[in-house]
Amino acid sequence: MTPAPLHVAGERLMLDPAGLLAWPARGTLVVGDLHLEKGSHFARGGRFVPPYDTRETLQRLQLALRRWRPARVIALGDSFHDADGAGRLPAEDAALLHRLLAGIELVWVLGNHDPIPPEGLPGTAVEEMQDGPLTFRHEARRGPVKPAEISGHFHPKATMPTRCGGVTRPCFVADAWRVMLPAFGAYTGGLDAGDPAIAGLFPRGARLFLLGRDRLYSMPVAPSRARLAAAGPA
Repeated sequence: MTPAPLHVAGERLMLDPAGLLAWPARGTLVVGDLHLEKGSHFARGGRFVPPYDTRETLQRLQLALRRWRPARVIALGDSFHDADGAGRLPAEDAALLHRLLAGIELVWVLGNHDPIPPEGLPGTAVEEMQDGPLTFRHEARRGPVKPAEISGHFHPKATMPTRCGGVTRPCFVADAWRVMLPAFGAYTGGLDAGDPAIAGLFPRGARLFLLGRDRLYSMPVAPSRARLAAAGPA
């Protein structure tokens, strides 16, 4: 895979086509919205889907860990689909998660789906964390962000026009001070990056990085006059 470099608040970050963010200077890999055990959550409510979402998500995470070999992993919230998700992990998947994270510092940023720390798993749970010029939180905050912000929550996606019609893919959304990650979980949908819930966070425009098989596809999002007026002076 070919990652794309991105400079935010003076830091060189790398966007991975798998949907993760790497911060090489800190030996850190950042992943958003795993939504582990979403399938079993549905099953409890009588909505039966193939129960393989957790295994597929962890296998994709395993490949990313092999590529980057980080010293630290930051999970940006909604790592489990509900507060009981960690307790429903099948024994094999729990064992795989322990093996993957052995020797790695793990930070669970709490989200709206998983507002309490996961029991029986390694790592430290926080509401948000700051390291140097970067703040890591689940949901982006409205208004100016300094230090810079790395977040998830919205599961952004976008449609890129091609000669064969539009192609819709999960995407990163970024400007000079914010990066919003796509959802990493196997059973996660997406919200269009043009939706006001996302676009309103980037009033001066942004750049989208759509996930491809081995690379990212970049396209700009121009600022709108309405969003600029709401944002006020820089």
